[in-house]
Amino acid sequence: MKKLKYLYIAAGLSVIIAGCEKKHEAPEASQRFAMTEKMMQECTFASATNDFAQNEIKLFGKVTADNNNMAQVFPAVSGSVTAIKAELGDYVKQGQLLASVMSSEVAGFRSQTSDADADVSIAERNLQSTKDMYEGKLASEKELVMAQKELDKAKAEQSRMREINRLYKLKGSSVYNMYAPISGYIVSKDISPNEILTSNRENSVFTIAKLDNVWVLANVNESDLSRIKQGQDVKIETIAYPDRKIKGKIDKIFNVIDPDTRAAKALIKVENPGVALKPEMNATVTVHYADTQKYTAVPSEAIVFDKSRNYVMVYKGRDNVETREVDVYRQLDDTTYIASGLKEGEKVIVKGALLIYDAIND
Repeated sequence: MKKLKYLYIAAGLSVIIAGCEKKHEAPEASQRFAMTEKMMQECTFASATNDFAQNEIKLFGKVTADNNNMAQVFPAVSGSVTAIKAELGDYVKQGQLLASVMSSEVAGFRSQTSDADADVSIAERNLQSTKDMYEGKLASEKELVMAQKELDKAKAEQSRMREINRLYKLKGSSVYNMYAPISGYIVSKDISPNEILTSNRENSVFTIAKLDNVWVLANVNESDLSRIKQGQDVKIETIAYPDRKIKGKIDKIFNVIDPDTRAAKALIKVENPGVALKPEMNATVTVHYADTQKYTAVPSEAIVFDKSRNYVMVYKGRDNVETREVDVYRQLDDTTYIASGLKEGEKVIVKGALLIYDAIND
């Protein structure tokens, strides 16, 4: 009976030992995994680096036209609007007609121009007559000097009126035309047909801007001012182009706090090919700045998140790929900083990391 009992005990122990051996063999099976040629072609690799961890702050703002490439058009005279030749959003060329205004002031300028021309003609004839009389001893030198002064005065008035005509581009009628001072897009329009304009109005009737380069003005909260610096790299995103991330740098931080928003303004100058960014578009600005401590850094795509843990696939060879758990310090869109679990210089799989993880661990 005792012999039978010992046989049962021995059989049980053999089952336990066999189970342990099978569990021990599992890691060896994963170690025998080898990446195929197709896997090698589909995967990309990167070596871990040791860098200062980057932080990011998101700011919100708007796209505006570059003030250095903008022109405002004001009416130089008062009058009634008779025609509008450009609309909001139109592209106009320098010198293109924008609007026409019927003006009594222009009619007065034309009358004064005609009078000035007539006065010059009369003064020239008077001077010539005085010269002839002076040569015949019929006029004094004083009269000759006075005649010359009258001609000079008439010519000065004629020159002034011609300058006014040139400045206002008057062409012999009572109509005052407004022309585009620069080539660009009309970003603001405040004029209507038959409207009575005054020459002392505060707001422009047209604002024209070149949009090859634009500004992004972002609001910086008081709590973030100490972390936002001139020259910091930023990424700009808009609702209109969610997949397009525009890179830039902070060009200036205005030393004024808006009393309503309690925020300062950060200026980012951005190239705008194809005029994709338009004034008044909302923009999200992500500002990057560095920590004072270095961490192991890898591309964020190399991180595999599974069962509430983070892993990287450490590549040592086609038949030697290790699944390594890591402690993530901070994860950004492009880069993840690792506090422990990976060393500088170790190679990890980036693109295709999840594929290899599943192949080894499933």
